[in-house]
Amino acid sequence: MTVAVSLINMKGGVGKTTLAFNLAWYSAWRANLRVLAVDLDPQANLSQYFMGANKYLDYLDADKGTVVEIFEQFSAPKPKNGSPTLIEPEKVIHHLRAWEDGSVLDLIPSRLELAWTLKNPTEKAHLLPQFLAKVSSNYDLILIDCAPTESILTTAAYRSSRYVVVPVKPEFLATIGLPLLARSLEEFRLMHQDQTLDMAGIIFNDMRRSNTPPEQLKSKSNVERLAATFGWPVFKEAAHHSDSYPTGSRQGVPIFLTDYARDYVIGEFANTAQNFLTSIGAI
Repeated sequence: MTVAVSLINMKGGVGKTTLAFNLAWYSAWRANLRVLAVDLDPQANLSQYFMGANKYLDYLDADKGTVVEIFEQFSAPKPKNGSPTLIEPEKVIHHLRAWEDGSVLDLIPSRLELAWTLKNPTEKAHLLPQFLAKVSSNYDLILIDCAPTESILTTAAYRSSRYVVVPVKPEFLATIGLPLLARSLEEFRLMHQDQTLDMAGIIFNDMRRSNTPPEQLKSKSNVERLAATFGWPVFKEAAHHSDSYPTGSRQGVPIFLTDYARDYVIGEFANTAQNFLTSIGAI
């Protein structure tokens, strides 16, 4: 069974995309899963992490498909036939890596023009889950990196997912986006009672592993207290701080391939990733 998971927090700057990038890589390479990453943020940071800035620009210059085409496939009928046509998966899925054991890492990139979809959102939220349903048999895990806003993109992510995971950076105002997210999820469940969408949990991201600043400890406690009121679990394993993560992002490689990344940092992330995969039933 394919498991689809949305990584989302209504507060930006929590390291969500870096976490999504490394979880996708770990799931494919280390856990031997067939993984499809979906970049659902107009800023397209996940696409640039995976492809590298220059190759990403080349991809766009070549006019190759992105997640925008999934949402806009019916918006502009082609002059030749005067009617819309369904987008083919090979037009928008970018194959990143494949291994001999059958595991793969693929990407549906994004681009800035996705923001235009938000200006005309009528009857579009179902198009992403409809598209993913066509290709889901090719994957064990679909990982959706969401924009930090409430919009049609949020609804599309929910409708495509079985689980939601919330990365939280323990800092001042860390809880600010959680009540909005809780309301967003509850409203979605009320309006889509035929779908099961569960909260897999909160992952603390960019935690200091030792000499933790009092502000981080206080923030962590506040988040845990609020999560308990929502009935949300909190992951036992946190993703700890390391300067190797931004280094890896610049190099376009995961933490376990990053130059000079320490073994204990790699081991810590492996524990976080295993906790994530276990919580969503992917392993």
